[in-house]
Amino acid sequence: MIPSPEIAHARFLASRSQTTKAAGREYAATLETLPDGSTLRGVTARSASVAGRDALRVELTDQITTQGIPGVDYVDQPTYVELPVTLRTGSIEVDILSRLNRKTTFDSRAFAGIAFHASADASAFQSVYLRPLNGRKADPPPPRDRRAIQYFAYPEWPFDTLRDQRPDEGYEAAADIGPDEWITLNVRIDEDVITARVDGTAVLRVERLLAAPIDGAVGLFVDIGTEAFFSNLTISQ
Repeated sequence: MIPSPEIAHARFLASRSQTTKAAGREYAATLETLPDGSTLRGVTARSASVAGRDALRVELTDQITTQGIPGVDYVDQPTYVELPVTLRTGSIEVDILSRLNRKTTFDSRAFAGIAFHASADASAFQSVYLRPLNGRKADPPPPRDRRAIQYFAYPEWPFDTLRDQRPDEGYEAAADIGPDEWITLNVRIDEDVITARVDGTAVLRVERLLAAPIDGAVGLFVDIGTEAFFSNLTISQ
């Protein structure tokens, strides 16, 4: 595997960094800059302005994009911005805009989403991510039109293994989304159920989790061929 870039730190808006409430813990970030204490795992991240707002632009490193191996360096691999917060159960919500970055001939779908339950060494994590080019607004052909949002568990259960061994068990679903537009993704994580909402509408409910829940890190996930922008992150438990 191509080594990840070294840990990166950046100044974060203090007023929006992290707050503690009596009823539980909440982490909120505008994502106008990279949160202080974040770790880059196979990705780059920088501030950018897009579609009327300031956001965090995330994509795979050029080295992984041009020299990486599918199933080793990308395609449901640990490629995300690891945030300085952990979560076992609770809710993660973030606005995402993703599109193709035109840096590869790989058949990308503008993959972007959320990683969670990530181990300290990134050897295991779970994820829910979007494929906006498979969304109804993009009018893709079947069966792509039923594959706009995906759950997977690294390392044993990437999307292609799920399709081969557990087809039609509810690990991916359709959604009314498209590329190059802001989408609000909310993932509710309970001990034995994960529910994903897109712009307030429930689109995916996973009742057969493929990994045990842990108090693990949360991340902003991207995959090959994608330029993703993240904004307005809230994590609560």
